[in-house]
Parts: sequence; structure tokens; C-alpha cells
Amino acid sequence: MSTSRLLHHHVVGPADALPLVLGPSLGTSKALWEPQLPSLTRQFRVLRFDLPGHGGSSTALLSHPEPGGTTVADLASLVLDLVDHHAWDRFHYAGISLGGAIGAHLAAYHPERVTSLALVCSSAHFGAAEPWHERAQTVRLKGTAPLVVTSPNRWFASTAFVNSPFGRRLIGNLADADPVGYAACCDALASYDLRPVLARITAPTLVVGGSHDVATPVEHALELTAGIPHASLKVIGCGHLAVEQPRALRTALTAHLTASHSADGKRLVPMPDRDA
Repeated sequence: MSTSRLLHHHVVGPADALPLVLGPSLGTSKALWEPQLPSLTRQFRVLRFDLPGHGGSSTALLSHPEPGGTTVADLASLVLDLVDHHAWDRFHYAGISLGGAIGAHLAAYHPERVTSLALVCSSAHFGAAEPWHERAQTVRLKGTAPLVVTSPNRWFASTAFVNSPFGRRLIGNLADADPVGYAACCDALASYDLRPVLARITAPTLVVGGSHDVATPVEHALELTAGIPHASLKVIGCGHLAVEQPRALRTALTAHLTASHSADGKRLVPMPDRDA
């Protein structure tokens, strides 16, 4: 497949290492995962991607960008195109919010592909459809500018982080998002409901909840943990974008990945946390 028909992405880490795919949240980009890279790339071939209309990914990748046309299954299919392009039969996956929903869909409907799963500040169901359709309509009419004003308080628990260089960079991702692509991802969240099939997920699963998350409160994490067989739960002191507590998130992820078996049945070597 031509790279022009693939989501914009970046791969880093040892060429012979186990693949790990990292999914971003709505309104951000692959930059969301940068604080985790020094740790994760020690033992993984890490792939980060941008959602359609976000970062470097074109909205034209969507088959049905019209209102109500895009589903999480469509986004998951684009991610499978990426891993197939890199000839990865199996891969670890971690995703935040919508990025987590994509991973949960893959683990439920393509269990043979997903070695382990981490769902960070995500959900099996993001609430009633109508508010998402209303947000999509607003963005199609006015762009993402109205959301730039309101989203920081939903994304972050820490005002200091909002005003940090990395916090401002993530808000800039939202400001720069293509309205049609962003709205299409809202439509995907509107129709998403994985609750009936959570029990299909057989990959070792970590669920991370944010104690101050107002977008997907801890109740969402508890529902995921209860529905996915043998899933484990870790609650950290963060808002919706757990990257505001990079060390806590890194510790949870590396412990989960270390405990998860690789495709050949061997355990990963524990990854020390060398970052401050």
C-alpha cells in the first residue's frame, strides 16, 4: 500500500524489537506519547500515529467523512493497515481515550493480532450520541477554536501543566486539527459501544483511570476492568490526558508490558525507569 494512503506515523526503537502501537486521543497528535518514548523504545519498536485530520494525517483517508459516517471500526482498520504495512503479525497496543477505544476494538475483533492492551483514560462507551453529534456539527461550522477555550480544563487537572510548553503544544494540536477530520472522530465516538463484547478481549489488559478525569471518570475504568477478563486497574492522579503525570503513567505501562508475554512466550526484561 502506498504510504500516502496510510495514517501519518513515526516508528522508532530497535528494528528487531517487539512492536508496540501507541494511539492518541481526540484533538491531539502522536506528540502526546513523546514523554514515554525514552523508556518504551528501550525494548520496543514503537509506532505512533495521527488520527485522520490530526497532525500529519489527511482527512481524505476516511471513506465516509460525512456527518455520522465514521466509526471506530473505520479508524481501527486504518491502524491495521499500518501494522500490515510494517509486516507485524502481532503487536502490543496502548491508547489514550479514543486511541484506547481503537485498541479495545482491535483486541475484541482481531484478538489474534493484539499481544497486550493498555487502555488509558478510555471507555467502553463514551456516553450519549447526541452531545458528540452536536460537537461535530459545531466544529464543522466553526472549527476547533471554541474547543481550544474549553478543552484544557477537561484535559488537565493541573493548571501548571496547561501553561507548560508541552501542555501548550497539545492545545496547539487541537487548534490545528482539520474540522472535518475532528468532527468525523466525534461521530466515531458517538456510535461506539463495546460493552456487549468486552468479554471477547483475551489479551492481558491494563486499564488506567485518572482520579481527576471529568471526561471519562474512574467509573468508566471500573466498567472496563469488570468487563474484560482478568484486566487490572491502576488509578493515577491526573485529568483526562494522563501524560500530565508522565512518571506515574510510565511506571504503570512498563510494569504491565514487562508482565505481559511476548508472542513467542518469553517474558520481557524489566525496564528500569531512568527518567526523572
